[in-house]
Amino acid sequence: MEEKSWIINIAGLSFDGTICLMTILTCAIIFCLVYFFGRNPKMKPGRKQNALEYLVEFIRGIVSDNVPAKEVNDYHLLAFTFFMFILVSNLIGLVTKITIFPSDTNFWKSPTADPIVTMTLALIVVLLTNYFGIKKQGFRKFFVNSYMSPVKFLTPIKIMEDFTNVLTLGLRLYGNIYAGEVLLTLIASLGTSSKFTFLPALPLEVIWQGFSVFIGAIQAYIFVTLTMVYLSHKIEVEE
Repeated sequence: MEEKSWIINIAGLSFDGTICLMTILTCAIIFCLVYFFGRNPKMKPGRKQNALEYLVEFIRGIVSDNVPAKEVNDYHLLAFTFFMFILVSNLIGLVTKITIFPSDTNFWKSPTADPIVTMTLALIVVLLTNYFGIKKQGFRKFFVNSYMSPVKFLTPIKIMEDFTNVLTLGLRLYGNIYAGEVLLTLIASLGTSSKFTFLPALPLEVIWQGFSVFIGAIQAYIFVTLTMVYLSHKIEVEE
């Protein structure tokens, strides 16, 4: 049976209640995690503070690998925010797959398993990278550097590249997470179809749950890395 999202109608407008609920839950989880691991920082950090600092330094390394060293601090928080949101969004639906039975409405899924969410994130990335480029260089210098360099006739291609970046960045994330949820649903259906399929389905479910953690983390890493690559192209002036 095909699962449907929980649709909310307000003033003639339709909203995907499942995505709204899961996005709010994702933000709440991130806030609680950062607050729990980062509260009461000490000069001699404990395990919780060490874990948070390791994650912060890991993301800082992603930024420093792609943007000039003097500007790492300017974009570190942006990268951290994207990484945490995408990581938790990926894992919340892949690691914990919950379906309200017997209803065919799905109240629990990864926000990033919806193309609207991933395409919106990708669009935000492209808009922000252009904004930061204009802010640093001024509109005229930015346009010449980003769209008319090294030769002017490449301008249409470079403008089209922004649109393709939105598509590739958003669809890559969506495809991986959506496929993972579909497979988890199929394995769960296999386990509940009969008592003979329960035993082979159980180890498959456990294995794929572990692999889902890996996939979710890798996709968050790729998204943030590509974001910093796009950003570096917009803020660095080509000689």
